[in-house]
Amino acid sequence: MRVIKKPDERRNEILDAAEKLFTGKGYMKTTINDILQEVGIAKGTFYYYFKSKEEVMDAVSMRYIDLGTEAVKKITEDKNLRGTEKLRILLTQDITKSENKDEMLEEFHQAGDAEMHQRSLLMSIERLTPLITNVVLQGIEEGDFNTPYPREIVEFILVSLNIIFDEGLFKWTPEEKIQKARGMAYLMEKSLGAAEGSFDYLTDSVIVKE
Repeated sequence: MRVIKKPDERRNEILDAAEKLFTGKGYMKTTINDILQEVGIAKGTFYYYFKSKEEVMDAVSMRYIDLGTEAVKKITEDKNLRGTEKLRILLTQDITKSENKDEMLEEFHQAGDAEMHQRSLLMSIERLTPLITNVVLQGIEEGDFNTPYPREIVEFILVSLNIIFDEGLFKWTPEEKIQKARGMAYLMEKSLGAAEGSFDYLTDSVIVKE
């Protein structure tokens, strides 16, 4: 007997299968037929939900963005933390842990679609900017930050962090990464009007990761 599934359930099955294949075989080597066989559906069913493999990859990346957004939101809404502490957690801790995260990030770089990677990056920044801006506003109220351009500074910081420390774009040596982190700490300190040394932990974070 044919099993009828809800649209969201079937769509997620396709995305789960695609994610498994992308991290296992690689995005370039995975075909739509591979996805069909993995899920056990006909080609017409696939095209009902997605127009192409590229669109599937977009949807998979958006799930990671959604996961990250929810994790960030949980930290930013914690009433027991000062703004500076929230920012430290967001900048130094991996709060979006998931089984295939590292493999999928690698595929985003290897997929050969710079436009797709750019779209996911822009969407991530758009989602995170208002959340982190609220953290900066809290820091201003608490007297730890002093800037007339909280949202704009947050946008600059997010763009800088996502570009400069993107290992798919730059192959910095460990020493270069530490120097970049020091520069980023200085930039944030001055642009947010924070006390000297407020973001020295960025350098420590880079050293620990190495």
